[in-house]
Amino acid sequence: MPGYKIGSAIAVGYAAFSKQGGINVASAAIESLTEEISRAGLNATKTGVTFSPKKTIPGDLIEKLAIESRREYGV
Repeated sequence: MPGYKIGSAIAVGYAAFSKQGGINVASAAIESLTEEISRAGLNATKTGVTFSPKKTIPGDLIEKLAIESRREYGV
């Protein structure tokens, strides 16, 4: 799974499949933004958010998830 590495930690990983995609972040990022993820109509697991081509993740939510993930890893 490709991702973005900052320092020694991968802050965000991502994957794409034929019917859905996903981004993986630190579990603390998911926990802190659970309500916002839900309001966007998206599904979250312990470490990721899934989306479809018809229901994408808003850009500002991706940014928030990445920032929170980066904080958890201390980078």
